[in-house]
Amino acid sequence: MENQEKLSNPKKTIEIIQKYKFNFQKKFGQNFLIDGHVLNKIIAGANVTRDDMVLEIGPGIGTMTQYLAENARQVVAVEIDANLLPILDETLKEYDNVKIIHGDILKLDIRALADEYNDGRPIKVVANLPYYITTPIIMGLFESHVPVENVTVMVQKEVARRMEAGPGTKDYGALSLAVQYYAKPYIVANVPCNCFMPRPNVDSAVIRLTCHEKPPVCVEDEHLMFRMVRAAFNQRRKTLVNALSNSPEITASKDQIQKSLAIAGLPATVRGEALSLEQFAQLANVLSGEL
Repeated sequence: MENQEKLSNPKKTIEIIQKYKFNFQKKFGQNFLIDGHVLNKIIAGANVTRDDMVLEIGPGIGTMTQYLAENARQVVAVEIDANLLPILDETLKEYDNVKIIHGDILKLDIRALADEYNDGRPIKVVANLPYYITTPIIMGLFESHVPVENVTVMVQKEVARRMEAGPGTKDYGALSLAVQYYAKPYIVANVPCNCFMPRPNVDSAVIRLTCHEKPPVCVEDEHLMFRMVRAAFNQRRKTLVNALSNSPEITASKDQIQKSLAIAGLPATVRGEALSLEQFAQLANVLSGEL
């Protein structure tokens, strides 16, 4: 398809929006990309090839879907807003390798889609998501252990920084540890707000999360570890001993926590933000032995 006919051309986007009298819905956080360079960076960043099935979450009017369809073997796009379905029928009519599903990604059986369209092999996920739902969707994908090779998403710039942050930095937190337990984050591109219609109030970034074949740390009780992580960062100014012993999610006594820190070779005054994923895993393993 010629570039002037593509939706990455702002004129074409405006034409489609006016033709269908489309109203942007705040509740769905709709901001459509209108920059072909950014779209090419997303395709390259996600390593999309002719062998791939790509699951696109939130295709909008089909801007990125057109680029995906030209580079992937199969695209399955899941859209929650029924008002966009007739638009997608028009903008994607030339592509026979696109399947549109009307639904909520959080309620969809992604494993069944991978079985049907990719013989159960790991799929690639690409999304330009509303910011308020980015984390639940990403964590939902990881925690359900569906076969995913990588997830490439447009997120708020500061969220991308938090996902790839390391210990001791101001952006490091529970999200950094949760994401890095399941995947290796890499920021593909920063995207200024003028690349979207309507223009959002914040700059964005594209981040690729390459899923680990197995977690990078050995932890006996991952639920306990993540309860500890949440407790540590809910009160990040406190020492880890106090943050854990104040948390309703942690049943261990203060003595047990202090003893576990000593066994794990950590100072009694350490704060959670100083611990790496490996140290949290080690501490969880020690503490679960104490409980």
